[in-house]
Amino acid sequence: MEKVKNRWLIAASAVGIHLSIGSAYAWSVFTNPMVNQYGWEQTQVSTAFSIAIFFLGFSAAFLGRFVEKSGPRKSGMLAVLFFGVGVAGSGLATATESLLLLYLFYGIIGGIGLGIGYISPVSTLVKWFPDRRGLATGLAIMGFGFAAMISGPAAASLIESAGISNTFYILGIIYFVVMTASAQYLSPPPEGWKPKGFIEKQDAEAAKGKITEDLSQLTANEAIKTRRFWMLWFMLFINVTCGIAILAVASPMGQEIAGMTAIAAAAMVGVLGLFNGGGRLGWATLSDYIGRPNVYTAFFIIQIIAFFALPYATNPLLFQILLFAILTCYGGGFASVPAYIGDLFGTKQLGAIHGYILTAWAMAGVVGPILLSLIYDSTNSYNITMLIFGVLFVIAFAISLWIRVDINRLRGKQKNATQKVGGVAKQA
Repeated sequence: MEKVKNRWLIAASAVGIHLSIGSAYAWSVFTNPMVNQYGWEQTQVSTAFSIAIFFLGFSAAFLGRFVEKSGPRKSGMLAVLFFGVGVAGSGLATATESLLLLYLFYGIIGGIGLGIGYISPVSTLVKWFPDRRGLATGLAIMGFGFAAMISGPAAASLIESAGISNTFYILGIIYFVVMTASAQYLSPPPEGWKPKGFIEKQDAEAAKGKITEDLSQLTANEAIKTRRFWMLWFMLFINVTCGIAILAVASPMGQEIAGMTAIAAAAMVGVLGLFNGGGRLGWATLSDYIGRPNVYTAFFIIQIIAFFALPYATNPLLFQILLFAILTCYGGGFASVPAYIGDLFGTKQLGAIHGYILTAWAMAGVVGPILLSLIYDSTNSYNITMLIFGVLFVIAFAISLWIRVDINRLRGKQKNATQKVGGVAKQA
């Protein structure tokens, strides 16, 4: 008999991959050194990060089928290749002082590695943890959120001691080793495997009339034709659009609205990473107990209150509390969505469907900062921007209620089908 792998080590392997690729969130550490050393503009340097996030979303969409077909180990190694080459190649780009090469290596090649690496472990984790979907995917995606807290200081120290180009070479090698070791342990569970006590728990819940199985088992092509796919897409899009815009201007906004000093605002930005990462694990774990629809509705209620209150939060403590609440919801949205996909569409092609959903992230990464900049340039105030974001979350809240109608309708059909099968069995 084939020895069954330890599912917690599978989760640890997923965290290893996400900790590596999540280092992209520490890109700002390179900004000032590059501006000072090469004379590039800040916008030119940050464009490399924007390109990487864009390619993350679209490579996840286009290579989702490859991930499902080839399995997590092969797709994980493909992520290793792209991301490792992308980071190390950025060393060559900076050594030759070529912005175009930087966009190619870090933005396009590294971005493709980000996308494949992001979705590779997720569908596998959902299959290993049918009893704790939120917790398992939350652990991995928490690694992506927390990565900047590790890689940021490490990169800053390396830049000071070894220079920018050598930092990229060193980090590229480290990520290659960590991701390779992690990818080698990843594999789906054996056919028909279930965790201990899971089947008994399902039977007990079925006896009480509680239906806990997935709504459906759809392919990616079937899923994108459903209304609930696009409702989930728009909920994630709005959540990320507003959250990523806040991340981009948290410091100047704190100084303008709450009168914070530049040092205090910078410290707040560092703490935001904790709430971003902590929200990923906390909300995703909570979703196992109260359900994914309830979690998403809670995201939007909290953020409606927070965004409408922000323009009037002149007290620095209140301002920071509101921002921290928003960032937990921002991170929680990423971490809860894979489990939500499993609930709605099953695990048949979860990786491919997750890839399609992540195009919302790619679009939001472009739309969020641009929308904020356009409104701010027109009004010279963050207040109007926050109110507009509040209105967007009212729309998201309405969608979160609408998707419940769809879910309840399908649950009703599912229950009726089960009762008919039971009735036929009794007659027989």
